[in-house]
Amino acid sequence: MTAGPDDLLDERLYQQYCFACGRQNPSGLHMQFRRDGDEGVVCYYTPRREQQGFPGVVHGGVLVALMDEAMAWAMYAAHRALGVTAKMETRYRQSASPEAPLVVRARVGRARGRRIEVESSIDDQDGVRLVESSALFLRVPAEDEAHLLGELGWDLPGPHADPDGTESATPG
Repeated sequence: MTAGPDDLLDERLYQQYCFACGRQNPSGLHMQFRRDGDEGVVCYYTPRREQQGFPGVVHGGVLVALMDEAMAWAMYAAHRALGVTAKMETRYRQSASPEAPLVVRARVGRARGRRIEVESSIDDQDGVRLVESSALFLRVPAEDEAHLLGELGWDLPGPHADPDGTESATPG
C-alpha cells in the first residue's frame, strides 16, 4: 500500500544532511520530490553554474546523482523501502545546460526480496531526453532500515509495504 499523494512534500522528510535532498546541507542539491503515479516520483531541478564540467555543460556526475536520488525516492514512495545502489548503468544522450530546468523522473520496475530494479531519466523542459539510467538497489535489512528511518526522522506513522506486497507497520 502506498501513502497519500502529498506525503513526499512533507518538509520533515527533507530536514537532514543528505547531499541530494537534505535542506540542512548548504552544499547539497536540495531536491524535492512529488509522486508520479503509484511506482514513481518526479523532481523539477535547475542545475547551478557551479555544477558544470566543461563550460556550459552540467557535470555528468551531478546528473547521475540526480537520478540515483530519484530512484531511491521512488523506492521509498512505492514501498517505504530504503536501499543502497548495487549497480547502475547510465546512458548520456545529450548534454544538459546549467541554469536550464530539468525534469528528473524515476520508477520502480520490479521488486524481488531485497532486490529492487529502478529506472530513471532526465529530460529538458521541452521533453527532450538527456540522460537515462537503470539500477539495481538492495533494500537495507529491516533492523537497519528501522534505525535509519529513526535517524532521518522519517519514522512517520502509516502503512509500510514490503516489496513483496505484504504490509506491516512503519518502523519506528
